[in-house]
Amino acid sequence: MSGAANSHRRYPRVARLCCVVIFLAAGGGLAFGQFRRGWGMRIPEGVRTAREIPTRSVDTPMWQNPAAFGQDVFTFARLRYGTDDRRAGAGGGSWSTDLPDADLNLSYRLQQMTSLKVDPHGRIIRANDPGLVTYPMIMTAAAGAMVLEEDEIQGLRRYLLNGGFFLLTDFWGDREWDHFARVMKQVLPERSFVELPLEHPVYHCLFAIKKKNQVPRIDIGVGNLSTGSPTWERGPDGREVHHRAIFDDKVRLMVLALHNSDDSDGWEREGEDTGYFHAFSEGMAYPLAINIIFYVMTH
Repeated sequence: MSGAANSHRRYPRVARLCCVVIFLAAGGGLAFGQFRRGWGMRIPEGVRTAREIPTRSVDTPMWQNPAAFGQDVFTFARLRYGTDDRRAGAGGGSWSTDLPDADLNLSYRLQQMTSLKVDPHGRIIRANDPGLVTYPMIMTAAAGAMVLEEDEIQGLRRYLLNGGFFLLTDFWGDREWDHFARVMKQVLPERSFVELPLEHPVYHCLFAIKKKNQVPRIDIGVGNLSTGSPTWERGPDGREVHHRAIFDDKVRLMVLALHNSDDSDGWEREGEDTGYFHAFSEGMAYPLAINIIFYVMTH
């Protein structure tokens, strides 16, 4: 799909109110509609946006913002780490897991469901890039595989201490958590993770989220819906979902790690199975992501 008109025809737009706090106040339920599939590849170092990468799932929607907005839009930025030529860290996957469809689908949902104007291309960036400060939020996947060079450690530290926010998802079990926690101790040695309580406003600012849901990758999710099989991956230490956070001295949320959940598969794979879409994309992954982004952008 390559034009705003085509994307409107295939992905009906929900009426947008004049502020970001929308939809629940209007008494609406989630009504995202669906997108529909492809495979992975190595991502050249020079690729700067998610839009440059062929879909690995179904066609991603395209939209245009009014010219008057210029660069005054929210851009979903993904942190690139390590290399595509060797496996590092303690876990499976890589920084590009669920790219590009997760990034572009979530960006579209933000554009569709809120009053935010959202960049339709996304951004891929390293922690040592001077342009990192342009983006109020960055995300990456497979945190159990994350490795950072010294200049990337220092770049990420500056970014976080100067107001940036870092979201992570799709890593599983104690081994992957321990590796990621060690990396973050290099970045923020004076700070530690705490479990985010469900009373925190991030769970209530738009959609009412009453539990920490486990979003499975699509094949596991489809199996769960048909047979009741478990939704976790890589052993029993992946059973319990954790949302672990790092705060600054003013209790600003700096880092949020969605551990033992594959939220980005919920964004990426929403169009491949109707049951998976309703149970895990619409029902879990999108509401939490939209809450997080709204909270970060307003605090």
